[in-house]
Amino acid sequence: MIRKLAPYTKGYRVWIFLGVLCSAGEAVLELLLPKAMSQIVDVGIANGDRAYILATGLKMILMALASLVMGVGAAGLAAKAGMGFGANVRAAEYAQVQRFSFANIERFSTASLITRLTNDVSSVQMTLMMGMRMLVRAPVMLITALVMALTISLQLSQVFLVVLPLLLLLVAIVIRYVGPFFTALQKSTDDLNLVVQENLNAIRVVKSFVREDREQEKFAQRSDTLRDTAERAYSFVVLFVPLVTLIMGGTIMAIMWLGGHYVVGGAMLSGDLIAFFTYASEILMSLMMVAMVMMVLTRSIACGKRIVEVLEEQPEITDSAADPALTVENGEVDFDHVYFKYHKDSGAWNLEDICLHIKSGMTVGILGGTGSAKSTLVSLIPRLYEATEGAVSVGGHDVREYTMEALRQGCAMVLQKNTLFSGTIRENLRWGREDATDAEMEEACRMACADEFISRMPDGYDTHIEQGGANVSGGQKQRLCIARAILRRPRVLILDDSTSAVDMATDEHIRRCLRTALPGATKVIIAQRINSIMSCDRIVVLDQGRLADMGTHQELLSRSHIYRDVYESQMREGAVDHAAS
Repeated sequence: MIRKLAPYTKGYRVWIFLGVLCSAGEAVLELLLPKAMSQIVDVGIANGDRAYILATGLKMILMALASLVMGVGAAGLAAKAGMGFGANVRAAEYAQVQRFSFANIERFSTASLITRLTNDVSSVQMTLMMGMRMLVRAPVMLITALVMALTISLQLSQVFLVVLPLLLLLVAIVIRYVGPFFTALQKSTDDLNLVVQENLNAIRVVKSFVREDREQEKFAQRSDTLRDTAERAYSFVVLFVPLVTLIMGGTIMAIMWLGGHYVVGGAMLSGDLIAFFTYASEILMSLMMVAMVMMVLTRSIACGKRIVEVLEEQPEITDSAADPALTVENGEVDFDHVYFKYHKDSGAWNLEDICLHIKSGMTVGILGGTGSAKSTLVSLIPRLYEATEGAVSVGGHDVREYTMEALRQGCAMVLQKNTLFSGTIRENLRWGREDATDAEMEEACRMACADEFISRMPDGYDTHIEQGGANVSGGQKQRLCIARAILRRPRVLILDDSTSAVDMATDEHIRRCLRTALPGATKVIIAQRINSIMSCDRIVVLDQGRLADMGTHQELLSRSHIYRDVYESQMREGAVDHAAS
């Protein structure tokens, strides 16, 4: 995991190196102070040498100041390197998500991806910041203090032969058992984020069905699970601290008892005993510091593995076989014995043996019952999904021959659940084409019948749209999304049930404008209303992922019982314009 994340330290490796040096220097200088103090006691005070005391005291002040400077430098460098590393990882992870196909995204929940981009990255970057200081400082302090203690008294240092193995065993046991809990902790965080995300996204539905209490109960359950998991994980940490304190207290008592005997017997000077106490405390504290860092590192490893899972996820759709110079020249679309399934190990096909030829400039309607894979079919055209078998062609070329950017620049798709982004209407429209003029935007909105409500808004095209288009109606959102797609002037325009929230008169106006304004573009329209596709050049009827029939309105009325049943049903409901038929 460390090897896989190490490349993201690029640009900050000098800071890491300098930070490590500063941490090591700070620790060494701190550990030289007790030795200097012992010399003041054993030499300066014992001999009444004021000059020696002053000189050694001045040396201690200089060492303390140097240690302070290095400590501040280490903290600043660690913060700079840690934040930079975190930014690099977040950027790489976000860029990887942008390369994912729909199939890749579906393997991770949205809540999990958010947690991996925020909480997990923060944990890893904090570990780097802490590691640059603690994981450097603690071993340096441990080794230096141990060496200094050995130089003072080899006999008294034998205490550590018992203490150190005991502490190391305790650390190993805690890390061994706490690791799985931290993995579960991150999973519980994912589950909690999922509940929050779903609730906020569907807050209007929650309130309309008076389900606030149920949502609070669901949140409480996930929150309790997170709390219980965290308690189990950190219970080991809580248990570890008093055990280490007990061992440290026992060690200090042993040193006091043995050291006192050595001082009384003349085998050890009192200043040396004072210094030894300090070094013993530093040794024990450094071990405790290492243990705490290792437990944090255990959680960080769990977070790092989750980050690496995203970074190593191979996008199912790539440009590996694409010609960078190829662009979509016309709107001809071909399906050549296309099969598709969402999961490779699934037994059933979502689309089966689809053979379909659409000439450039045609308007094609697609009709079928719920679950007949209408949206799946049109999603194969801009390669939102990849055909499992067979080939899909646009403009006379296999879609895999285009770069995804070139293909999707030539195809505009208004999805069933299209989204508006926070920002102005003007900014949302320019998602279709960044360099679009105001006149072009106004024309696109006129064609999509969006101009009528935009003109009534207080700021017109500068009216702010809330996240997800929360401050506009469903029909207004659809019309803005259609205008955005028209603005691109695509070779292939796909409308996936994109006029379901508008009235039939508006629907008819939009379709009429599309015929006149985009005469050369291929229009593929998915609709539940017969009225929306009756005038299409060809109508495709899908049934359970298969091409049941294809023809004009009149042809299908005469030979397709599926089409006829839908038509007659809507006639009875008054959803079909009789004049149009």
